[in-house]
Amino acid sequence: MKRLLSFILNGRPREDTVADPRLRLDYLREKAGLTGTKRGCDGGQCGACTVLVDSTPQLACLALAVAGEGKSVETMEALGEKFRMNDLQRACREKLGTDYGYCTPGMIIATEGRLFANCRSGQSPRTALTPSSGKGPGGRSTIPQGKWRGSLRRPQASRSFTQVGGIRS
Repeated sequence: MKRLLSFILNGRPREDTVADPRLRLDYLREKAGLTGTKRGCDGGQCGACTVLVDSTPQLACLALAVAGEGKSVETMEALGEKFRMNDLQRACREKLGTDYGYCTPGMIIATEGRLFANCRSGQSPRTALTPSSGKGPGGRSTIPQGKWRGSLRRPQASRSFTQVGGIRS
């Protein structure tokens, strides 16, 4: 069975007819053409498919597309502007290089959600990425904290942590 799916995708309203059993990952890659969300293990272990749903990191390989009805979904493509990296992407490139390879987009999205949630709740940006603040969707720490902690500063009230310059390069 198919149904009409209405939601916000990367800041823009979107409506599509989607089959009930279609995974969010397949919808994003095949129907929306957003290939920054990667297919990894297909079992929720690696985190390569992480997207933000209402600013919370979720694994797209484990969620149905129709579960996004009325929600805001952000992918890796939402972070930069017209072929320009945002601060978090730039910091990852400069500080980590290719340490994570294929999983990098999922790690960046998970970190974006974690930074925003932790700082919005009053936690210091310098401690937002400490091991005690939790793990990424794949069960491991999303970012090696020592490499970025010196680049962090407190965000202003906003929809997104990095959109307000939360990372200094």
